[in-house]
Amino acid sequence: MLLLVTDTSGKHGSVGLVRATDGTGDIQFIESVPLAGGTFSAQLVPQIAGLLGKHGFSKHDADAFVVISGPGSFTGLRVGLAAIKALAEILQKPIVPVSLLEVAAVAGDAEGNVIAALDAGRGEVYTGEYEVSGGAARFKNEQLLPRNEFLSTAHGFMVSTPDPGLADLARQAGLRVFLITVGVEAIAKVGYRKLRAGETVTPEQLEANYIRRSDAEIFAKPVSNS
Repeated sequence: MLLLVTDTSGKHGSVGLVRATDGTGDIQFIESVPLAGGTFSAQLVPQIAGLLGKHGFSKHDADAFVVISGPGSFTGLRVGLAAIKALAEILQKPIVPVSLLEVAAVAGDAEGNVIAALDAGRGEVYTGEYEVSGGAARFKNEQLLPRNEFLSTAHGFMVSTPDPGLADLARQAGLRVFLITVGVEAIAKVGYRKLRAGETVTPEQLEANYIRRSDAEIFAKPVSNS
């Protein structure tokens, strides 16, 4: 089974190919290519086509699309999800939306109560609380917190993060920390587990998980009833 993996949630993104072995849950990483920030709309589809062609595949050979659905950049997520929606619609293939926080939670190989943390800018942190066992994560809560609230919330959890600054902050607070890398292979592992469990969506059902409200929503003027 050939999985096409995309992540356009951050300043930079990636596209990757992974081969999954039916019945075992094992995956074989093939290759990933980076996407430069700010040009996802121009790069994404050509990079997908180029990566498939390089390894002798066409778009019809992709069995499923694993896509990071958030949290992260509003523009990046919109562009990435729109491209995957279009491809899945044309090819009639399933989409597996994956939270970047869930990937971070399981990537550290921690067992038990884990809080995944991603730098959200503006002095804030995206957090995801999970119970991790056997490489699978049971969702508890995801939210956006100021840094000081993140530290108080994280007590009683192991912290898993790809951000060195957040890792140092958590260590200074006396927390157990896993500094991890979130790449295509880690995303694919979570995505394939969800695919096997039937946790897929149609193009119409695919939505971004922003967690943070957009500036337009935050600063919108209230509607007067007068």
